[in-house]
Parts: sequence; structure tokens; C-alpha cells
Amino acid sequence: MRISVLSGKGGTGKTLIATNLAYTINYCIYADCDVEEPNGCLFINPNFVAVEEVIVNYPEFDAQKCVGCRECVNFCKFNALAFIKDKIMIFKELCHSCGGCIKVCKQEALKEENRVIGHVKYGRRKSVYTRSGQMNIGEVSGVPIIKHIMNNIPKYKTSIIDCPPGSSCLVMESIKDSDFCVLVTEPTAFGVHNLNMIYKLVNEFKIPCGVVINKWIEDNFIVEKYCNENNIPVLIKIPFDKDIALESSNGNLISKNDNYKYLFEELFEKILKEHNER
Repeated sequence: MRISVLSGKGGTGKTLIATNLAYTINYCIYADCDVEEPNGCLFINPNFVAVEEVIVNYPEFDAQKCVGCRECVNFCKFNALAFIKDKIMIFKELCHSCGGCIKVCKQEALKEENRVIGHVKYGRRKSVYTRSGQMNIGEVSGVPIIKHIMNNIPKYKTSIIDCPPGSSCLVMESIKDSDFCVLVTEPTAFGVHNLNMIYKLVNEFKIPCGVVINKWIEDNFIVEKYCNENNIPVLIKIPFDKDIALESSNGNLISKNDNYKYLFEELFEKILKEHNER
């Protein structure tokens, strides 16, 4: 079963939920797909055993063959190519590696070259197997890194996917093959706004989902009201607690504490229940 954990913005508690859920389940894969800022392994603290580079293709220009037809420039929708002073300029950081410019060039003036855009680190802590992707500084898209991670997760394994925040292409790539999505939010008007954004995204993919309210405060029903109106189950509520904040800021898993472990056991049980009822 593939469970994706996502939130409408950073700082909501997405990684708190994902890492502690993985540690509580045990015998699972934790995949950090927040490739711009991966920090889940700071909490799980695995022993890293391997690193793989993620390589994409980009066009290389041969001035001797180019006749200046600009077919490749007109084809590229990402402005990665420009024709300046009788030659093609290639902006590698904007290239999405689709290969279309090479196919439309009748003179064969473009060819594919390889470029490393990031890496994936593989690790293990007890029975939690980790994959952590990181994009190189200056790169525009981490989608190929997330694809690399997903292609190396066996479908028969229970896996927790720690998604990037927001609702970008990175998030869509992270959740598209998920069996269930956990939507993490805070009990504020801004939290509900961002919850609505990611709920609509998950709904487009027709993936069953449920909500976790982090930093929950008693007698605050703003999130429950939204969930009731949209028929979304509230899975658990994690209280606004100084001890949780202190443990997390020190890089500790709160699920190692019996006072909080039951929350993540309950979360996994409810995920299974909601998934089986769909």
C-alpha cells in the first residue's frame, strides 16, 4: 500500500506525520520526495548504504549542421532554446528533457547529452527502508528525481511518501500512484484554505483521503466544519503541545514516546479502514 502525506504549505507538520507514521508501522519504506528540502532522514536517522545520481538528457548544438530554420526554437514551450546571432543558445536549466527539439531538427544539428540534476540516497533504520531525493542547486524541476524514487519502490511494500508542500507538478508526480492520501493541516483559516487546495488536487486523481489536524486546539472546529461539508474523514488530531514541538525541534521521533505512539497506531488503523471501505 502506498500512502502519500501532503500539505498545502511548508511548516504544517507533513514530515512530522510521515516520519512518525513510518517508524510506527515498521517494515515499510519511507520516501522523502521533498527534493528541494529533504529533511525526513534527520528524524529517522538511517544508515545510508548507497547513492544514485539522477541523470536527464539535454540537447547539444552542432553549428556546422544548423541552417537557422528555428524549428527547434519554435517547438520548445519552455524557452530553453533561442536563436541569437546566427546560432542556437541552449539554456540547460530550463530544458525539460522531452527530446522534441531533436526530433523536429531535419538537419540533425542537435544531439542528446547527459546531465546530473540530483541524487537519491538509500538507507535503513531497523526495518524502515529510506529513499531520500535531493535536487542540485539551480535546477528548475525535480520531477525526474521523484520518478526515479517511485520507480525504485516495490508495489508490494507498504510505503510512506513524504510529498513536497503545495500543489505543484512535484506533488502530482508524488501522489499519482498512491492508494491513500493523508492531508495535513492546521486549525486556522489559512490552514483550511491550503487544505481545500490539496483536497481538490487529490480529488482530481480520485484517490481516497483523510485529514490530520496538527497543532489542534480544543473548541476550534474550523477544520472539522470544512471536513463535514466535504465528507472528508478526520483521521486524528495532534494537540498543540510544547513537548511535541521540543522533541521535533531536537530531531526526535515523538512516536518513540508512549504518550504519542498511540496516535500513529490509530492513524494507520484508520487509513486501512478508510481504504478498505472505498
